[in-house]
Amino acid sequence: MFSKSKINEPGPKATETATPAPAASSTMSSSTPDFKSTAPKAKPPASILSSDLHVKGNLRTSGDIQIEGQVDGDIRAHLLTVGEGATVQGEVVADDVVINGRIIGRVRGLKVRLTSTARVEGDIIHKTIAIESGAHFEGSVQRQDNPLDTSGGKSSSSSSSSASSSSSSGSGSGSGKKD
Repeated sequence: MFSKSKINEPGPKATETATPAPAASSTMSSSTPDFKSTAPKAKPPASILSSDLHVKGNLRTSGDIQIEGQVDGDIRAHLLTVGEGATVQGEVVADDVVINGRIIGRVRGLKVRLTSTARVEGDIIHKTIAIESGAHFEGSVQRQDNPLDTSGGKSSSSSSSSASSSSSSGSGSGSGKKD
């Protein structure tokens, strides 16, 4: 009644289960492309450059990068996180930029955040900016509606003064010079 009789008859059942197994496997392989088609919708993890890594050259990705080491070159990403011990020398362009470490060069981002451990030497072009108390910043701050446009268009440079006032209110340690 239960599977006891099936255990006693291993010969014929093994042949029967061997035959359906490839059929089940082919069914799985046909469902596997469905799984693969949904897999790109899942966000891949950030690429991490460890603290012992020194990169000389440009980095470009449509994904996320977390830098803990040193990069001498330009970076283009969706989300860029610069770790506390990290140093970037070059231009940074990303939708979201979180700076915990040091950047020497221009920063362009829709959302730019300087944490209390951040050190930035260069201009920041942003749509939204947050500067925590204790962050060090030397350069100018400019708000643009499309800061990722690197063609040099400064269509909303007139709103630079409002960006400067908002950044000075967010920084408790002085932000260097502002335009």
